[in-house]
Amino acid sequence: MILGLADVEAARDILAGTAVRTPVVESRWLSDLTGQQVHLKCENLQRTGSFKLRGAFVRIARLSARERAAGVVAASAGNHAQGVALAAQQLGIPATVFMPEGAPIPKERATRAYGAEVVFAGRYFDDALREALAYADRTGATFIHPFDHPDVVVGQGTVGLEMLDQVPDAATILVPAGGGGLVAGVALAVKAVRPGVRVVAVQAEGASAIAPSLDAGAPVRLDSMSTMADGIAVGRPGEVPLALIREHVDDVVSVSEESLSQALLSLVERAKMVVEPAGAAAVAALVDRPDAYQGPVVALLSGGNIDPLLLGKVIRHGLASAGRFLNLAVSLPDVPGALNGLLTEIAASQANIRTIGHDRTSSSLRLDEVEVRIECETRGTEHAEALIARLRDLGYKVL
Repeated sequence: MILGLADVEAARDILAGTAVRTPVVESRWLSDLTGQQVHLKCENLQRTGSFKLRGAFVRIARLSARERAAGVVAASAGNHAQGVALAAQQLGIPATVFMPEGAPIPKERATRAYGAEVVFAGRYFDDALREALAYADRTGATFIHPFDHPDVVVGQGTVGLEMLDQVPDAATILVPAGGGGLVAGVALAVKAVRPGVRVVAVQAEGASAIAPSLDAGAPVRLDSMSTMADGIAVGRPGEVPLALIREHVDDVVSVSEESLSQALLSLVERAKMVVEPAGAAAVAALVDRPDAYQGPVVALLSGGNIDPLLLGKVIRHGLASAGRFLNLAVSLPDVPGALNGLLTEIAASQANIRTIGHDRTSSSLRLDEVEVRIECETRGTEHAEALIARLRDLGYKVL
């Protein structure tokens, strides 16, 4: 099936009154960092908290009366689940969703709240996908694929039309990518209207299946995945998206877990935007390579559904990666006053001490030594490095 601009425009008509036209906001801190004008497309503020409602609703709205009566089934780590659940609820269709074990609790609860039945199956998305397909075979329910279907792709492509309307002079668009449906749809729409705009797919390093699939000329399954970005943790891209990515996407880049956590933290601190790790991928790519993209740049925040517990962990990880948490191990003489002297120097440097621990049993210590472990809050990497240098200059053995 050949897809074009008319298909995306038709999907936009179907979504009228259902999907929100999410805002675009200028990011001053990213603009300062890159030297280019940078905008954030806030699909984290979409209904259900992500772009997934768009593709799911278009796909389900086009089912026949017989298909609707048999219901729909989906597999998802959470965002597609919510999109399918809300679309089915609005259209009066029963829905069942298979989720991998360990899917974020807020996503599971929201999916149930929209009226869908939730079934847990396996550790990864691909496990849930197999169970959902088996369920469809048993019951006759229509499987709503999260990314590998033309209706889903053109539904997601409506984000691209909105971005061009909102930032008509955009030169580069950065899009998080897992299975490829979002970036394929966005690229399809953008290239049809503005062929000169550069579209870049951003994957997590621990789940980067698109680049090897492009090299192989067909979807390739990863042997394993490891990433906090569950929204883009897909082991094999779809055939429909991959063909469009090959034709319309200009580049595919990957970002590390450290970059994702730092980007998420920066979005909370600087942009006042709560996003999930996958939703921060486009910003992570900008932070990694601030000079790589011509502006104006639009970075797509694809989703904001994050478990508060995970948010806390990611924020702490991001603080550590940014040098805001410093873990010191210092060898001291085991005599009265030695610790007080060390703490006085740390205080003089304006670092804030969070925790202190002692170890007198390490084989690397002499009998008259103690190892002190201190976690400090600092203002960043330069401050942390300056503190370590100061302690060493004063004769402290910083391990």
